[in-house]
Amino acid sequence: MKVLLLKDAKEDDCGQDPYIRELGLYGLEATLIPVLSFEFLSLPSFSEKLSHPEGYGGLIFTSPRAVEAVELCLEKDSKTEAWKHSLREKWNAKSVYVVGKATASLVNKIGLDTEGANCGNAEKLAEYICSQINVNGRTWHSPWD
Repeated sequence: MKVLLLKDAKEDDCGQDPYIRELGLYGLEATLIPVLSFEFLSLPSFSEKLSHPEGYGGLIFTSPRAVEAVELCLEKDSKTEAWKHSLREKWNAKSVYVVGKATASLVNKIGLDTEGANCGNAEKLAEYICSQINVNGRTWHSPWD
């Protein structure tokens, strides 16, 4: 039987999309068709903000795409050296929250320490952030003063 997968192809360690491999084990012939496209719209604005960590109390990464946006900003604006020498340290002095372990792993690769990876979804991460703020006696309206 043929199966139509509506997703982008992703290669695993064996060089094959895991869905195609798994479905093949059950005798199914899968065809992938990417149905979504993605475009970063605010990279110049984001890059400027990344250059001024003093204006922010922290970062919240909600997906691997957010990490990809940071990487693109650093590459496109030749900020890799500034990141290595000062910006990364300045951001690491603040709270860096992530949704999920996959995102945490990518954030760690760009040199940032993370919190909240075990939360697994945005709602639980928000609860975690709020609990951290309450522990520190801060209010949600101004969490990173």
